[in-house]
Amino acid sequence: MMRGKRHWSLAVRRPDEGIGVHSEPLKPLADGHAYLRLPVVRGVVGLWESLSLGMRALAMSANESMGEEEEDISRKELGVSIAIGVILAIGLFVVLPLFVVRSAHSLLPNSSLFVLVEGLLRILILIAYIWVVSRIKQLRRVFEYHGAEHKTIHALEAGLELVPENVKKFSPLHPRCGTNFLLIVMVLAIAVFSFVGVPGLLWLILSRLLGIPLIVGLSYEVIKYAGRHKDSRAMHLVMIPGLLLQKLTTREPDLAQIEVAIAALEGVAAAEPIEMDHGGRADVEVMA
Repeated sequence: MMRGKRHWSLAVRRPDEGIGVHSEPLKPLADGHAYLRLPVVRGVVGLWESLSLGMRALAMSANESMGEEEEDISRKELGVSIAIGVILAIGLFVVLPLFVVRSAHSLLPNSSLFVLVEGLLRILILIAYIWVVSRIKQLRRVFEYHGAEHKTIHALEAGLELVPENVKKFSPLHPRCGTNFLLIVMVLAIAVFSFVGVPGLLWLILSRLLGIPLIVGLSYEVIKYAGRHKDSRAMHLVMIPGLLLQKLTTREPDLAQIEVAIAALEGVAAAEPIEMDHGGRADVEVMA
């Protein structure tokens, strides 16, 4: 899946080995609402739009890949699956770290150390979770497609013809990846939650949930700043952990998977011109 300034495109490998491509215009929430483009706020709005678009694309890709003989996945079924996923995510990345660290509260002399240990534990859980799911065959293919998307963007930015043999040469890692964003969220959470202290467990959980929009907004600003200063040594250092984590979230794709990624990018290019900034970066992003 690829997203441009005003359009997005989804490419899916069909059961008959053909590639189905679906492109649509984007309808940004910030259009006509200047306050939604304010710093920090725009990051929260962008995440909401990405999640909404991702859920829609997930349903479309699942139905497309099953073929005509299979029954389509309904919105209700998809909604139930997403709700279960959100509950599990809250339990794994919010409740579990808090419960474990609070159990050892007596060993932590102050609230700053409490939040630091909690944040590090959350990052370790994230890494362990990604490693475990990467061992599942079906999800490993998702990571291979993720790598194909990154390789295709690299080839575009290098000015090469978008054919699988050219795209194959590039790295599956890319600095403008959602994995980087996710890791920055985890790190900034440590700084933000250090101001909360250590109230009761219920209030701790609520503070983490209520703090998510602020952390997301701040993380977006960090990513945006890094994108404008990609030649900065400091920004290189900031991005290194995310690139290392991408070694878990991407895998080397085959030529057939690269064909699908190319089709998604060409779907965007057919709807709008893909522009390059002064740093040679394409104005299109991967939605994996």
